[in-house]
Amino acid sequence: MFVAPDPGLARLRNASRAVLGIALAVALTELAGLSLSASITGGLAALLALFTVTDSTVRAQAVTTLLLPVAGFPVLALATALHDLTLLRDTAFLLVVFCGVYARRWGPRGHALGIFAFMNFFTTQFLHAVPGQLPELYAAVALSLAAAGAVRFVLWPLERRTPPPAAPAPLPGTGLARVTTRQAVQAAVACAVALAIGQLLSADRWYWAVGTTWWIFVNTVSRGETLVRGFRRVLGTVIGIAVGMVVAIPLDGAVAPTAALVALCVFGIFYTAPVSYSWMMLAVTLMAGLLYGLLGVLDPALLLLRLEETAVGAVCAALAVLLILPVSTHAINDAWIQRSLRGVRAATSVSLRRLAGDPDADPAPHAAELELLLGRVRLSLAPLVHPLSPFRGRKERARRVLALLDECAEEVRGLVAVAADPAAGHDERLAAACWRVEAAVERLTGPGTAGPAAEPEPSATAAPAPPAAGQAALGHVSGLEKLLVALHEPLRTPPGSFILRS
Repeated sequence: MFVAPDPGLARLRNASRAVLGIALAVALTELAGLSLSASITGGLAALLALFTVTDSTVRAQAVTTLLLPVAGFPVLALATALHDLTLLRDTAFLLVVFCGVYARRWGPRGHALGIFAFMNFFTTQFLHAVPGQLPELYAAVALSLAAAGAVRFVLWPLERRTPPPAAPAPLPGTGLARVTTRQAVQAAVACAVALAIGQLLSADRWYWAVGTTWWIFVNTVSRGETLVRGFRRVLGTVIGIAVGMVVAIPLDGAVAPTAALVALCVFGIFYTAPVSYSWMMLAVTLMAGLLYGLLGVLDPALLLLRLEETAVGAVCAALAVLLILPVSTHAINDAWIQRSLRGVRAATSVSLRRLAGDPDADPAPHAAELELLLGRVRLSLAPLVHPLSPFRGRKERARRVLALLDECAEEVRGLVAVAADPAAGHDERLAAACWRVEAAVERLTGPGTAGPAAEPEPSATAAPAPPAAGQAALGHVSGLEKLLVALHEPLRTPPGSFILRS
């Protein structure tokens, strides 16, 4: 948790840019003479624009940022108009929850717009906004999105220098294609129960239970992922409340130190989000306490209520994923591991073509895609390798699978580096080894254990490789072959094996 790598200082730069963008947004709203509530709304809008917009190209990111008001402004109007109409307000909130989760089927843009719509409804509850405040809320959001966009795309365009990696394509298959629909139903039902219980705890702060439930469903697919995320959210909230008792309450809303600590929390949110959800939640919880201090309503009882509402939301999310249209953890594991193995095969095959002299064969994109797929495998297997997982056998097999797949990725990187050498070629031994890698992947991903097939005849025109390059390439491919053979045991061990067969 303390020494997570940051290649190229990407997380540091992204977090620093977020602080700059949000600070500029808040400064503009203050200079415009808007209220404190409007400034907080604008700051949160800028945070969401910088945090949730993750399209694969800079152009697509800019379009999504421009579309955020299209999703947010109608929701702001609806939430303020229904402020005193409890039943209609609650029904509208649940409808926003369902639509926000369902929108994820349209990729990163739908995901960002869904989150922005939900958080605009949430923010009006947080600030108890009424229709008379709507014009200044619109102005604050517009100014803040412009500030965030200016920092992201003009002043500090990180993505133009280092293009963001494309996210893996959604999982195929009839059952898995309905994951977003299932999650939309799960989230709506869980949020409905959380809303009801949250209102029993507090008529004014019930929305924390709904917010907890919502955010637990973000970036999860299976029930295992959701349960682990819920645990981490509660853990981060508990630590954040403890820190808030020591830090936020003594400040009592003092503007200068509170603003400095809020900036530090923003940095923490962006810097820790890719590596630790618990650390991110600590920063979120402390920031919320500091904002309550600015609003003049912070006390120990409020922080304890926040903990109670968080626990309610986490329990509701857990019950929903277990009881309502559950998505099997193993089904998701199966799909992502197979995708990764096929990524190994594709990178190997294209590398062989490049070594054979095909100028159009470029294995580098396949290697980059493999890294993204392995990241998704780690997320999928996280419930099984979690320290609190009671399934020791499955935990050990999961760790074994992750270790072997990481070694496969290392061998692929080495093979791609050799293939990039313009002087490199290939020989009969390398072609045969590549064939064996492809056959091993087929045996692991096919409907059953594939029988041996006849090796292809070596090409009579294959050019001999220089000794160094040939040996290096052959070493990487042979290493892949051994790793794939080693994967057979943990992937095929019943019960609870990761690759499920019908």
